[in-house]
Amino acid sequence: MTNRADGSNYAPEGRPQPVCKPGDFRIAAVGLDHGHIFGMCRGLVEAGAELTWVYDPDPDKMKSILDAFPGSRPALSEEQVLNDPSVQLIASSRIPADRAAFGMRVMQHDKDYFVDKAPLTTLEQLDQVRKTVVQTGRKYAVYYSERLHVESAVYAGRLVQAGEIGKVVQVMGMGPHRLNPRSRPEWFFHRELYGGILCDIGSHQLEQFLYYTGAEDATITASRVDNFAHPEYPDFEDFGDVNVIGGNGASGYFRVDWFTPDGLGTWGDGRMFILGTDGYIEMRKYTDVAREDVGDHVYLVNHSGEYHIPVHGRVGYPFFGELILDCLNRTEYAMTQEHALKAAELAVRAQNLAVKGKEAAQA
Repeated sequence: MTNRADGSNYAPEGRPQPVCKPGDFRIAAVGLDHGHIFGMCRGLVEAGAELTWVYDPDPDKMKSILDAFPGSRPALSEEQVLNDPSVQLIASSRIPADRAAFGMRVMQHDKDYFVDKAPLTTLEQLDQVRKTVVQTGRKYAVYYSERLHVESAVYAGRLVQAGEIGKVVQVMGMGPHRLNPRSRPEWFFHRELYGGILCDIGSHQLEQFLYYTGAEDATITASRVDNFAHPEYPDFEDFGDVNVIGGNGASGYFRVDWFTPDGLGTWGDGRMFILGTDGYIEMRKYTDVAREDVGDHVYLVNHSGEYHIPVHGRVGYPFFGELILDCLNRTEYAMTQEHALKAAELAVRAQNLAVKGKEAAQA
């Protein structure tokens, strides 16, 4: 293979097309507390789904979704949506602590559920969700957007699966976010409601660790949380990190925080490094600092050379079409149920084990 630094030897295959005809897969959006609901619905609609009903107690939130998706209609209540037999899946981004209870209601109404991360906030909820999945045979799918809705992350997965870096032995991730506290709802600053920083945005990182390493289970070996700079929100955590070991021996480390400076042109400089026995991959997901404001840069180094592969607009987001087909055909190609819930379990366990501040120094 010729060593081409521009990455043309690794050109992406192209964006996926819709997987079904209009009307074949009808969805609804209920509980619109987090803006991720727009991405969740957009991904499904682009893959061929039809957004029918929209409901939230807040009419302004409903209007935003209705305006963004012409043809969708406002429902009068949750019950109206739950009792409509034509709705096959309900998407929700309600307050994290309330996501599991609503999801179980959805599944008990013989519908699949697509929920924003974090999909639950306690191990008790996890146990109840697992039982309900078995009892109903319905799906509890999770929007881990930092892999599923990021083209560089999708493409990096293809490189790993193709064996371009050999066996993955370590994954390191950085998930910085911009806080914008004035734009955040009150619940966002209460740990009981949002689950804590590792349960919340840390779930992205743990899902990616499992995916890229191929581990089916893992153990949290150390975790820490802190509130370094926001004493006005005493129940909030603005920093967290985790060390994890997969059941297959792969190791991982990630850091998440709410310290994106105002000078950065996007909400966070998300990075990920995947080390294999025959090479490594770096993802610069959302920006290439001080060089290019377009994200989705993949850097690959292996025995054949070193490559920069810009994939923005060239890969797409296959998860959404795969999820639709999984719901229609009762398969598990988009993401297995066990994988989705294992990532959530590890995030809760990391949160529960986390030491804080001076406790970490004394441990």
